[in-house]
Amino acid sequence: MNNSVLICGSMAYDTIMVFEDYFKNHILPDQIHKLSVAFYVPELKKNFGGTAGNIAYNLKLLNHPPIIMATAGDDFQLYSDRLNRLEIMQDYIKFIPETHTAQAFITTDLDDNQITAFHPGAMTQSHQNSISAIAEAISLAIIAPDGKDGMIQHSLECYRENIPILFDPGQGLPMFNQKELISFIQQASYISVNDYEAQLLSNTTKLSIEEISKRVMALIVTKGGQGSIIYSGDEIFNIDAFPADKLIDPTGCGDAYRAGLAYGIINKFNWEKTGRLASIMGSIKIKSQGGQNHAPSINEIENYFGENLG
Repeated sequence: MNNSVLICGSMAYDTIMVFEDYFKNHILPDQIHKLSVAFYVPELKKNFGGTAGNIAYNLKLLNHPPIIMATAGDDFQLYSDRLNRLEIMQDYIKFIPETHTAQAFITTDLDDNQITAFHPGAMTQSHQNSISAIAEAISLAIIAPDGKDGMIQHSLECYRENIPILFDPGQGLPMFNQKELISFIQQASYISVNDYEAQLLSNTTKLSIEEISKRVMALIVTKGGQGSIIYSGDEIFNIDAFPADKLIDPTGCGDAYRAGLAYGIINKFNWEKTGRLASIMGSIKIKSQGGQNHAPSINEIENYFGENLG
Protein backbone atom coordinates (compact mmCIF):
# COMPACT_ATOMS: atom_id res chain seq x y z
CA MET A 1 0.00 0.00 0.00
CA ASN A 2 1.57 3.31 -1.10
CA ASN A 3 1.58 6.40 1.10
CA SER A 4 0.01 4.47 3.97
CA VAL A 5 -1.25 6.43 6.97
CA LEU A 6 -1.09 4.58 10.28
CA ILE A 7 -3.52 5.82 12.91
CA CYS A 8 -2.68 4.94 16.50
CA GLY A 9 -5.68 5.88 18.60
CA SER A 10 -8.90 4.76 20.20
CA MET A 11 -11.89 2.84 18.92
CA ALA A 12 -14.99 3.72 20.89
CA TYR A 13 -18.76 3.71 21.06
CA ASP A 14 -20.47 7.02 21.82
CA THR A 15 -23.89 6.63 23.43
CA ILE A 16 -25.71 9.96 23.23
CA MET A 17 -28.88 10.55 25.24
CA VAL A 18 -31.11 13.63 25.12
CA PHE A 19 -32.77 14.88 28.30
CA GLU A 20 -35.78 16.95 27.19
CA ASP A 21 -35.43 19.49 29.99
CA TYR A 22 -32.68 21.49 31.68
CA PHE A 23 -30.17 20.09 34.17
CA LYS A 24 -30.45 23.30 36.18
CA ASN A 25 -34.08 22.47 36.98
CA HIS A 26 -33.10 19.18 38.61
CA ILE A 27 -29.70 19.76 40.20
CA LEU A 28 -29.96 21.77 43.41
CA PRO A 29 -26.71 23.69 44.06
CA ASP A 30 -27.11 23.59 47.85
CA GLN A 31 -27.61 19.81 47.78
CA ILE A 32 -24.70 18.95 45.50
CA HIS A 33 -22.89 17.19 48.36
CA LYS A 34 -25.52 14.43 48.31
CA LEU A 35 -26.39 14.40 44.63
CA SER A 36 -28.73 11.61 43.53
CA VAL A 37 -30.63 12.35 40.37
CA ALA A 38 -32.01 10.43 37.40
CA PHE A 39 -32.76 11.84 33.97
CA TYR A 40 -35.46 10.33 31.76
CA VAL A 41 -33.93 10.12 28.26
CA PRO A 42 -36.43 8.95 25.62
CA GLU A 43 -33.95 9.69 22.80
CA LEU A 44 -30.81 7.54 22.61
CA LYS A 45 -28.30 7.03 19.79
CA LYS A 46 -25.26 4.81 19.72
CA ASN A 47 -22.57 6.08 17.38
CA PHE A 48 -19.28 4.67 16.20
CA GLY A 49 -16.40 6.82 17.36
CA GLY A 50 -12.93 6.95 18.83
CA THR A 51 -10.11 9.03 17.41
CA ALA A 52 -8.66 6.25 15.24
CA GLY A 53 -12.08 5.18 14.00
CA ASN A 54 -13.13 8.72 13.11
CA ILE A 55 -9.88 9.66 11.35
CA ALA A 56 -9.89 6.36 9.43
CA TYR A 57 -13.50 6.90 8.35
CA ASN A 58 -12.68 10.34 6.95
CA LEU A 59 -9.56 9.12 5.15
CA LYS A 60 -11.73 6.45 3.55
CA LEU A 61 -14.10 9.19 2.36
CA LEU A 62 -11.06 10.69 0.63
CA ASN A 63 -10.49 7.34 -1.10
CA HIS A 64 -7.34 6.74 0.94
CA PRO A 65 -7.21 3.34 2.71
CA PRO A 66 -6.19 3.88 6.36
CA ILE A 67 -4.39 1.49 8.70
CA ILE A 68 -5.69 1.44 12.28
CA MET A 69 -3.66 0.33 15.29
CA ALA A 70 -5.90 0.10 18.35
CA THR A 71 -7.29 -2.15 21.06
CA ALA A 72 -10.89 -3.30 21.44
CA GLY A 73 -12.99 -5.35 23.83
CA ASP A 74 -15.44 -8.24 23.75
CA ASP A 75 -18.24 -5.99 22.45
CA PHE A 76 -16.40 -4.89 19.31
CA GLN A 77 -18.17 -7.16 16.80
CA LEU A 78 -20.70 -4.50 15.77
CA TYR A 79 -17.89 -2.06 15.01
CA SER A 80 -15.85 -4.77 13.29
CA ASP A 81 -18.79 -5.55 11.00
CA ARG A 82 -18.98 -1.88 10.07
CA LEU A 83 -15.25 -1.72 9.27
CA ASN A 84 -15.68 -4.78 7.05
CA ARG A 85 -18.48 -3.05 5.15
CA LEU A 86 -16.29 0.03 4.74
CA GLU A 87 -13.35 -2.14 3.67
CA ILE A 88 -11.10 -0.67 6.36
CA MET A 89 -8.21 -2.88 7.44
CA GLN A 90 -8.47 -4.40 10.92
CA ASP A 91 -5.24 -6.40 10.97
CA TYR A 92 -3.73 -4.31 13.78
CA ILE A 93 -6.77 -3.95 16.02
CA LYS A 94 -5.96 -6.14 19.01
CA PHE A 95 -8.73 -7.73 21.06
CA ILE A 96 -8.29 -7.60 24.84
CA PRO A 97 -10.36 -10.39 26.43
CA GLU A 98 -12.77 -9.60 29.28
CA THR A 99 -12.78 -5.86 28.57
CA HIS A 100 -15.19 -3.45 26.94
CA THR A 101 -14.32 -1.33 23.94
CA ALA A 102 -13.83 2.27 25.11
CA GLN A 103 -17.11 4.15 25.33
CA ALA A 104 -18.57 7.50 26.26
CA PHE A 105 -22.04 7.98 27.71
CA ILE A 106 -23.17 11.51 27.00
CA THR A 107 -26.39 13.07 28.30
CA THR A 108 -27.31 16.41 26.74
CA ASP A 109 -30.02 18.80 27.93
CA LEU A 110 -31.99 21.40 25.96
CA ASP A 111 -29.30 24.03 26.60
CA ASP A 112 -26.69 21.71 25.02
CA ASN A 113 -25.06 21.21 28.43
CA GLN A 114 -23.47 17.77 28.67
CA ILE A 115 -22.77 15.25 31.41
CA THR A 116 -20.31 12.64 30.16
CA ALA A 117 -18.99 9.42 31.65
CA PHE A 118 -16.06 7.83 29.80
CA HIS A 119 -14.95 4.22 30.25
CA PRO A 120 -11.52 3.58 28.66
CA GLY A 121 -11.80 -0.21 28.73
CA ALA A 122 -9.44 -1.91 26.28
CA MET A 123 -7.89 1.43 25.37
CA THR A 124 -5.71 1.28 28.50
CA GLN A 125 -3.95 -1.72 26.94
CA SER A 126 -2.93 0.03 23.72
CA HIS A 127 0.73 -0.51 24.64
CA GLN A 128 0.22 -4.20 23.84
CA ASN A 129 0.42 -3.18 20.18
CA SER A 130 3.81 -2.47 18.63
CA ILE A 131 4.80 -0.60 15.49
CA SER A 132 7.21 -3.45 14.76
CA ALA A 133 4.21 -5.60 13.83
CA ILE A 134 3.27 -3.37 10.88
CA ALA A 135 4.13 -5.06 7.59
CA GLU A 136 3.20 -2.10 5.38
CA ALA A 137 5.48 0.83 4.55
CA ILE A 138 4.18 3.80 6.53
CA SER A 139 4.48 7.35 5.17
CA LEU A 140 2.85 9.03 8.19
CA ALA A 141 1.81 7.91 11.66
CA ILE A 142 -0.85 9.78 13.60
CA ILE A 143 -0.46 9.53 17.37
CA ALA A 144 -3.99 10.33 18.53
CA PRO A 145 -5.63 10.10 21.98
CA ASP A 146 -5.28 6.57 23.31
CA GLY A 147 -3.94 4.84 26.41
CA LYS A 148 -1.09 6.89 27.90
CA ASP A 149 1.53 4.13 27.80
CA GLY A 150 0.56 3.28 24.23
CA MET A 151 0.88 6.86 23.02
CA ILE A 152 4.36 7.17 24.53
CA GLN A 153 5.47 3.80 23.18
CA HIS A 154 4.09 4.21 19.65
CA SER A 155 5.55 7.69 19.23
CA LEU A 156 8.99 6.49 20.32
CA GLU A 157 8.81 3.42 18.06
CA CYS A 158 7.84 5.54 15.04
CA TYR A 159 10.62 8.03 15.81
CA ARG A 160 13.20 5.25 15.98
CA GLU A 161 11.92 3.86 12.66
CA ASN A 162 12.13 7.33 11.05
CA ILE A 163 8.39 7.38 10.40
CA PRO A 164 7.05 10.97 10.28
CA ILE A 165 4.65 11.62 13.17
CA LEU A 166 1.57 13.82 13.38
CA PHE A 167 1.12 14.27 17.13
CA ASP A 168 -2.56 14.87 17.94
CA PRO A 169 -2.91 14.67 21.74
CA GLY A 170 -6.47 16.04 21.91
CA GLN A 171 -8.28 15.38 25.16
CA GLY A 172 -5.38 13.14 26.23
CA LEU A 173 -2.98 16.07 26.59
CA PRO A 174 -3.50 16.57 30.37
CA MET A 175 -2.23 13.03 31.00
CA PHE A 176 1.33 14.06 30.21
CA ASN A 177 3.89 16.03 32.20
CA GLN A 178 6.44 18.52 30.91
CA LYS A 179 9.16 15.98 30.17
CA GLU A 180 6.78 13.65 28.32
CA LEU A 181 5.33 16.43 26.18
CA ILE A 182 8.78 17.76 25.27
CA SER A 183 9.68 14.22 24.16
CA PHE A 184 6.58 14.12 21.94
CA ILE A 185 7.56 17.47 20.43
CA GLN A 186 11.09 16.22 19.79
CA GLN A 187 9.80 13.09 18.07
CA ALA A 188 7.02 14.70 16.03
CA SER A 189 7.24 16.13 12.53
CA TYR A 190 3.84 17.81 12.89
CA ILE A 191 1.63 18.78 15.84
CA SER A 192 -2.10 19.44 15.60
CA VAL A 193 -4.04 20.91 18.54
CA ASN A 194 -6.99 23.21 19.07
CA ASP A 195 -6.45 26.69 20.52
CA TYR A 196 -7.16 25.58 24.11
CA GLU A 197 -4.82 22.59 23.79
CA ALA A 198 -2.15 24.82 22.25
CA GLN A 199 -2.19 27.04 25.32
CA LEU A 200 -2.14 24.03 27.65
CA LEU A 201 0.77 22.54 25.70
CA SER A 202 2.62 25.84 25.98
CA ASN A 203 1.90 26.21 29.70
CA THR A 204 2.97 22.64 30.53
CA THR A 205 6.16 22.63 28.46
CA LYS A 206 7.11 26.24 29.34
CA LEU A 207 7.63 26.79 25.61
CA SER A 208 5.90 29.52 23.65
CA ILE A 209 3.78 28.69 20.62
CA GLU A 210 6.57 30.12 18.45
CA GLU A 211 9.20 27.98 20.20
CA ILE A 212 7.10 24.84 19.74
CA SER A 213 6.54 25.64 16.06
CA LYS A 214 10.29 25.96 15.47
CA ARG A 215 10.86 22.42 16.75
CA VAL A 216 8.57 20.75 14.18
CA MET A 217 7.90 21.01 10.46
CA ALA A 218 4.46 22.45 11.18
CA LEU A 219 2.28 23.33 14.16
CA ILE A 220 -1.42 23.39 13.31
CA VAL A 221 -3.81 25.18 15.68
CA THR A 222 -7.54 24.89 15.01
CA LYS A 223 -9.94 27.56 16.24
CA GLY A 224 -13.37 26.16 15.48
CA GLY A 225 -15.51 28.55 13.47
CA GLN A 226 -12.62 31.01 13.32
CA GLY A 227 -10.59 28.68 11.11
CA SER A 228 -7.06 27.52 11.85
CA ILE A 229 -3.45 28.71 11.85
CA ILE A 230 -0.53 26.72 10.45
CA TYR A 231 2.97 27.67 11.62
CA SER A 232 5.67 26.28 9.35
CA GLY A 233 9.24 27.57 9.52
CA ASP A 234 9.07 31.35 9.40
CA GLU A 235 5.68 31.33 7.68
CA ILE A 236 2.22 31.59 9.20
CA PHE A 237 -0.81 30.49 7.18
CA ASN A 238 -4.27 31.64 8.24
CA ILE A 239 -6.84 29.13 7.03
CA ASP A 240 -10.46 30.28 6.90
CA ALA A 241 -13.17 28.02 8.21
CA PHE A 242 -15.10 26.55 5.32
CA PRO A 243 -18.73 27.74 5.61
CA ALA A 244 -21.34 25.17 6.62
CA ASP A 245 -25.04 25.75 5.99
CA LYS A 246 -25.97 23.69 9.07
CA LEU A 247 -24.20 23.45 12.41
CA ILE A 248 -25.51 20.21 13.88
CA ASP A 249 -22.78 18.61 16.01
CA PRO A 250 -19.05 19.38 16.45
CA THR A 251 -18.30 15.82 17.67
CA GLY A 252 -15.53 14.42 15.48
CA CYS A 253 -14.87 17.64 13.53
CA GLY A 254 -11.27 17.68 14.76
CA ASP A 255 -10.79 14.10 13.58
CA ALA A 256 -12.21 14.95 10.15
CA TYR A 257 -9.84 17.94 10.01
CA ARG A 258 -6.86 15.68 10.88
CA ALA A 259 -7.79 13.31 8.06
CA GLY A 260 -7.62 16.23 5.64
CA LEU A 261 -4.27 17.24 7.10
CA ALA A 262 -2.87 13.73 6.74
CA TYR A 263 -4.08 13.48 3.16
CA GLY A 264 -2.45 16.79 2.27
CA ILE A 265 0.82 15.89 3.99
CA ILE A 266 1.29 12.51 2.31
CA ASN A 267 0.32 13.96 -1.09
CA LYS A 268 2.77 16.85 -0.61
CA PHE A 269 0.18 19.62 -0.91
CA ASN A 270 1.32 23.09 0.15
CA TRP A 271 0.03 24.30 3.49
CA GLU A 272 -2.71 26.55 2.09
CA LYS A 273 -4.08 23.64 0.07
CA THR A 274 -3.70 21.17 2.95
CA GLY A 275 -5.41 23.54 5.37
CA ARG A 276 -8.27 24.15 2.95
CA LEU A 277 -8.93 20.43 2.51
CA ALA A 278 -8.78 19.90 6.28
CA SER A 279 -11.22 22.78 6.81
CA ILE A 280 -13.60 21.33 4.20
CA MET A 281 -13.58 17.93 5.91
CA GLY A 282 -14.40 19.50 9.28
CA SER A 283 -17.18 21.58 7.74
CA ILE A 284 -18.77 18.57 6.06
CA LYS A 285 -18.74 16.66 9.36
CA ILE A 286 -20.38 19.39 11.44
CA LYS A 287 -23.58 19.07 9.39
CA SER A 288 -24.23 15.58 10.82
CA GLN A 289 -24.72 14.22 14.33
CA GLY A 290 -21.97 11.90 15.57
CA GLY A 291 -18.43 11.34 14.35
CA GLN A 292 -19.14 9.02 11.40
CA ASN A 293 -22.64 9.71 10.07
CA HIS A 294 -21.66 12.10 7.27
CA ALA A 295 -21.27 10.38 3.91
CA PRO A 296 -20.26 12.76 1.11
CA SER A 297 -19.12 11.25 -2.16
CA ILE A 298 -15.58 11.91 -3.34
CA ASN A 299 -17.12 14.04 -6.09
CA GLU A 300 -18.85 16.24 -3.51
CA ILE A 301 -15.58 16.72 -1.61
CA GLU A 302 -13.75 17.53 -4.85
CA ASN A 303 -16.42 20.05 -5.82
CA TYR A 304 -15.90 21.88 -2.52
CA PHE A 305 -12.13 21.61 -2.94
CA GLY A 306 -12.17 22.82 -6.52
CA GLU A 307 -9.96 20.12 -7.99
CA ASN A 308 -9.58 16.36 -8.26
CA LEU A 309 -7.97 14.53 -5.37
CA GLY A 310 -6.77 11.64 -7.46
